[in-house]
Amino acid sequence: MALTKYNWILALITICFCVSSFMNGANDVANSYATSVAARTLTMPQVGFLAMITEFVGAVALGNRVTNTIKNGIISIKRFNGNPGSLMLAMAAAEFGSATWLAIATTVGYPVSTTQTIVGALIGVGFAADSPVVWEWKSGSVSQVAASWVIAPLLAACFAAIVFSTIKFGVLERSNPFALGMMAIPFYLAFTCAILALFMVVEAPNAPSLEEFGAGKAVGIVLGVFFGILLLAYIFVRPYLHRRLVKGDSRIKFYHIPLGPLLMRDDPPLYWPAKADGVVVIDYYENAYTTKDSSVEHLSDSEKDVAISTSLEKANPLVVPTARNRIVTPEERFLAPSKHLPAVHPSRLYGFLKYFLFQGVTRDCVSHEDPRLQATHARCKVYDNRTEHLFTYCQVLSAMLMSIAHGSNDVANAIGPWAATYSTWRANEVATKVPTPVWMLVIAGFLLGAGFWFFGFKIIRALGNRITQMSPSRGFSTELGAAITVLLASRVGLPVSTTQCLAGATVGVALMNFDVRAVNWRQILFIFSGWILTLPCAGLLSGLVMAMALNTPHL
Repeated sequence: MALTKYNWILALITICFCVSSFMNGANDVANSYATSVAARTLTMPQVGFLAMITEFVGAVALGNRVTNTIKNGIISIKRFNGNPGSLMLAMAAAEFGSATWLAIATTVGYPVSTTQTIVGALIGVGFAADSPVVWEWKSGSVSQVAASWVIAPLLAACFAAIVFSTIKFGVLERSNPFALGMMAIPFYLAFTCAILALFMVVEAPNAPSLEEFGAGKAVGIVLGVFFGILLLAYIFVRPYLHRRLVKGDSRIKFYHIPLGPLLMRDDPPLYWPAKADGVVVIDYYENAYTTKDSSVEHLSDSEKDVAISTSLEKANPLVVPTARNRIVTPEERFLAPSKHLPAVHPSRLYGFLKYFLFQGVTRDCVSHEDPRLQATHARCKVYDNRTEHLFTYCQVLSAMLMSIAHGSNDVANAIGPWAATYSTWRANEVATKVPTPVWMLVIAGFLLGAGFWFFGFKIIRALGNRITQMSPSRGFSTELGAAITVLLASRVGLPVSTTQCLAGATVGVALMNFDVRAVNWRQILFIFSGWILTLPCAGLLSGLVMAMALNTPHL
């Protein structure tokens, strides 16, 4: 029999679940695509569309069908035995604290871990309900969460630096980088797919453990994916790249890859060809500095020396271009044309509708107006644009698969408390492990993608060019380094967050310029402060709500 007298708790946690899932998408989903936007590999509308698909697929197709009500066993469930109403209240308070902190962090621009947010919220609930909290060093404990603030970024920085060093010294800084890149790109594509296949096999919530699955099978899958993708890359990808980059045929688009060898003909049979006079390769190092004053006279002497005189490579002398033209804002695009009309005029209402639907994916997340950041970007080496373009395909692939993995794993952060409350409400008893209905995964998957569509631009800005100069090769190395870190750390039981891994990986790649000033350490300090604030803030919010609810006077 359902606990009908606690319908109000179920309604409250349902609202909080929607906000939490939405803000999870706005904050955590942006991690997967931040470097792709910063490197100009993908535009914000493209990323918004992809995120809606990949997060939904990850949550619904791969999402965990059994959700633990108490995340990582961070607090003891025994405190609520025989009192299902109190468990519902505790989960509602935790969901409220998680949703509120994610909303605050996203608004401010803090890229935070949603896993650690719900852990912090549960700690606060545990204190308020006098439930034991796990402090000692064990899986999912508070001490391990705190250790992850340092462990995850350091590991990711090392792995990303290793990946980028192979590209940097093996391709980018050689005398013929484009020719070497054409030979190497099939191997990087195959290696990326193999690593991410292993990630999906081992880390998917419904997958058996590596011991149960068998190391032999896992190795077979990895090698099979590697050589299968390698073969496909040589048959289909290389002819496409040769036609587009060597022959400079701007009519060729990514959807012509299936033509494969036919693209080697003088006049291939193209379907839906692009403009013949279009751009073949964009400038991935276009100056992101945007201001009316394109001079550098307002910089300090040291910053001016960097922006004007520093030459980091003799073969690639640094050139400081004029300031980038300012991008039209959504307000100017959708609201300004009808601003003079009455509020109820159809044209103005239509402008409001377009602004509501598209403001999140039409904002400029690449440009900046910070002269100090311009000096930081000037410290980064500039490489051949055609060679950089080769790595855009690896970068998009790794970003999509990382997003799918995020949807499959982190969907439980928002669903766990809601599923526990719903099952407890229906069964009138405390639920420790509950089946997760598919309709819950569908709702969560949609909200994850929608959150990114509307508000993901804030975290895209924080994790992209605000840390260092980003390019396709650097972005690919960052994403792959983060994926390897998450995979290996999970195997040895180290607690890591994709947010922290991606931030650390970005720093690792930036330091491969062999110049500590190629990193915006102010932004790193800002991001790190968000990680530290997550546990106490989420815990304080949920704990206060729980304490007030438990001690509220009543008639």
